[in-house]
Amino acid sequence: MLNQSFVTEFILLGLSQNPKVEKILFVFFLLVYLFTLGGNMMIVVTIIYSPALLGSPMYFFLIFLSLLDTCTSSTVTPKMIVDFFYERKSISFECCMTQLFTVHFFAGAEVIILSAMAYDRYVAIYKPLHYSSIMNRRVCGILVAVAWAGGFLHSIIQIIFTLQLPFCGPNFIDHFICDLFPLLKLACTKTHIFVILVFANSGSICIIIFSLLVVSYGVILFSLRSHSSEGRRKALSTCGSHITVVLLFFVPCILIYARNTSALSFEKNVFIFSDVLTPLVNPIVYTFRNKEMKNAIGKMWRRLFNFPGKH
Repeated sequence: MLNQSFVTEFILLGLSQNPKVEKILFVFFLLVYLFTLGGNMMIVVTIIYSPALLGSPMYFFLIFLSLLDTCTSSTVTPKMIVDFFYERKSISFECCMTQLFTVHFFAGAEVIILSAMAYDRYVAIYKPLHYSSIMNRRVCGILVAVAWAGGFLHSIIQIIFTLQLPFCGPNFIDHFICDLFPLLKLACTKTHIFVILVFANSGSICIIIFSLLVVSYGVILFSLRSHSSEGRRKALSTCGSHITVVLLFFVPCILIYARNTSALSFEKNVFIFSDVLTPLVNPIVYTFRNKEMKNAIGKMWRRLFNFPGKH
């Protein structure tokens, strides 16, 4: 049975209460959001319309990573942008719970997709002769399905225990989105058990998966010593992109959720980085550091606008 709550809406304090600063932030984050959508959708469309890339498990997973980044950004950024126009930044209880669910749903799925991409690189480098048989379409489809199911399970657990909390006092959230620790601070009950649940369901997962990925990429990089200089260069370029994205995702996750409820002075900045800026950076990492993607993008634009190709 759910605890009774008397709060029907929350007031978000946002990033600033200065109208002039908010106008600057509006322009900045609007541009960030538009470039995020454009960059991620460009990756999705390029891979779909490039048969050579679509047949590769790495790029198959990259499609879903780009979609997850787009969804994460769309869950957080539009609300934040609109709120820059309002002095009173309110969000209903139902919308707050929906935002909490969707953010953790997409983040939980992204954890598994990043793990699948690491496994894909491990098989490609360690078992190149068996790569196509191990990473077949069925296995890739199962891993993507597991990612969606894992994200849903992670998120539904968060929502179930958040709905147990009674909110009967102040409803001001010193944040620009609804998230677990800001909500725990408003609950009219002791929350130490919930803090443990947050750590178990978010913080510990971030630490464990991140540690496993660091070890796996360490093993992969160590094994590259036996490869040719060309093979080593190509593998380092690909793994370098993955490692960059893993760091951008997991370091903020650990900073936010692997702690107690004591205030983190730069918590909002960490959220800005993880949920708003990282979805913008990922397409840049995967295009500027990837020759295959750059060539595929060039070919797609030439086909779309009838530009003559290189002969």
